[in-house]
Amino acid sequence: MTTVTREQTQQKLNKLSAATMAHTPLQRYTVADRLEQQAVTFADRPFLIEGNVCLTYAEVNARVNQLANAAQQCGLIAGDVAAVMMDNRIEFFLVWLGLAKLGVTAALLNTNVTGKALAHAFEATDAKALFIGDECLAALSSVELQPGQLSLHRIAAKPVQTLAKDHELTDFLALADSACRDNLPALLRQSIVGETSVFYVFTSGTTGLPKAAKVSHMKWLGVGDGMRDMLEYDSNDVFYCVLPLYHGAAGMSLTSTALASGSSIVVRRRFSVSQFWPEVRKYNVTVCQYIGEICRYLINQAPSEDDKHHNLRKMMGAGLGADMWQAFTERFGIEHIYEGWSATEANTSLINVDNKIGSCGRLPFADKTNAQLVKYDVEADDYCRDSNGFMIPCQPGETGEMIGMILDIPNVGAGRFEGYTSAEATNKKILRGVFSEGDSWWSSGDLLRRDADGYYYFIDRIGDTYRWKSENVSTQEVSQALADFSGLEMLNIYGVRVPGQEGRAGMAAVVMQPGVDFEPRRFYQLTEQRLPRYAAPLFVRLSQQADMTATFKLRKVDLQRQGYSAESIDEPLFVRDDHSATYQPLTTAVLEQLQIAVFEA
Repeated sequence: MTTVTREQTQQKLNKLSAATMAHTPLQRYTVADRLEQQAVTFADRPFLIEGNVCLTYAEVNARVNQLANAAQQCGLIAGDVAAVMMDNRIEFFLVWLGLAKLGVTAALLNTNVTGKALAHAFEATDAKALFIGDECLAALSSVELQPGQLSLHRIAAKPVQTLAKDHELTDFLALADSACRDNLPALLRQSIVGETSVFYVFTSGTTGLPKAAKVSHMKWLGVGDGMRDMLEYDSNDVFYCVLPLYHGAAGMSLTSTALASGSSIVVRRRFSVSQFWPEVRKYNVTVCQYIGEICRYLINQAPSEDDKHHNLRKMMGAGLGADMWQAFTERFGIEHIYEGWSATEANTSLINVDNKIGSCGRLPFADKTNAQLVKYDVEADDYCRDSNGFMIPCQPGETGEMIGMILDIPNVGAGRFEGYTSAEATNKKILRGVFSEGDSWWSSGDLLRRDADGYYYFIDRIGDTYRWKSENVSTQEVSQALADFSGLEMLNIYGVRVPGQEGRAGMAAVVMQPGVDFEPRRFYQLTEQRLPRYAAPLFVRLSQQADMTATFKLRKVDLQRQGYSAESIDEPLFVRDDHSATYQPLTTAVLEQLQIAVFEA
């Protein structure tokens, strides 16, 4: 790699900073205004593509206007919140953009959520309505709604699904078909300003049920403008959207960048390893957003003479490890990997604009960022402090937690922590008195390391949240879901590394009551009833007693280190087998059959 000076890196980052600073808390320019502007500038340019359907910018805006008028007919007004739950498809964009035209905040729901978690989502956002795709209707059967709690509107799919029992839904797309296609009066959203939330994104924290993170109009617009300017996207680019739109990565970063650039978005319901390259070629894709798992799936496929026959030149995302980085770019001829680090609710971020292998970003000069790395004692689960009780900045080569100074400058949006719909959850993410009395910092919960040149490398998550299958999993949420398993004495949930996989897989250390046998099939059935599959423990360790601290906190560090090693653990181990709907006794042969690598200590 050619050496990049600090000044050269900073020059690129300045473009991101300038674009972010241009959007302010009290501005009247909203996401709806951006769509209307681009519908004029790029009227005939393809915007949304799915299968054989292609809508231009002008057509998208007209259809969004129809949905906005229909939502108004349903009683929604500026300041309301409406939940949106559907798979990736064109209608996902149309619905939430239609809500934005009215000044309604969209609460984007994870399509895997059911039962208690779904009911919590409605309550946490105070949603007045639910726009739900036919493909998600089964989730309604898992939650009890009070009469009049939500107006329910189905977004028809093809083929049309059977409607959920006991729930009355309007056919929202049919209602919109006869509505006006002209722009709505801006007066309808006159109360909406830059700091108003355009949508909520649910993100798991270290404890409890998922939290609804606020994403403002200014933040959404600033991200798109910044990425466009810094990474030099334009109207000739075609973005490939395979990550779920209910997450910030696709719903904010990809969508806002494409809209700001006048680019096209090819949307796919779900990532498909077999269809990835054929569709990249078919739609002339130039940009793709990734997570590390996607890249691993692709490189694990048999080499082909067509591997470099495509126009995909830029990829942006997170989780592409150094072990795979160079092999991936060389095999597929990718020019730029923009590996980054952030979070939906973050008030700071990193992005690797230098193609530095393995790095998630560079901060060339400490005085040009609000980010700081502070020492953290993983064993003690606490911050390291100096003699005055203040936190200690990390030196190059040291691992620590990344935090972001919270800035509250009048009419400046940069550095703000917008938080969650829950004030309690927001306060828990704020560190006070970090380096001086009265300062406040956002806590990421992520451990990173930086080198002498200012490049940062992601290490791990702190505490009780781990990431698996591109989803954050709260150990407390899993523990609560399985706590009433018959005969259970104690349950300790934690994440363990699986060789060749990104993130950590869930593992449950189970202690049964004396005289009660652990029944693997019943445990599997309970996980199916209570949890999304990504959150269900992949491994089970049948323990004689729980490992606890003096303050009765369950220990996890030693258990994580031991992982699921059948050689070093003298307690029964089990592994989840979805094919046989049970947890099988863990052996090397069973791991091989399930295509799971043997644990490496």
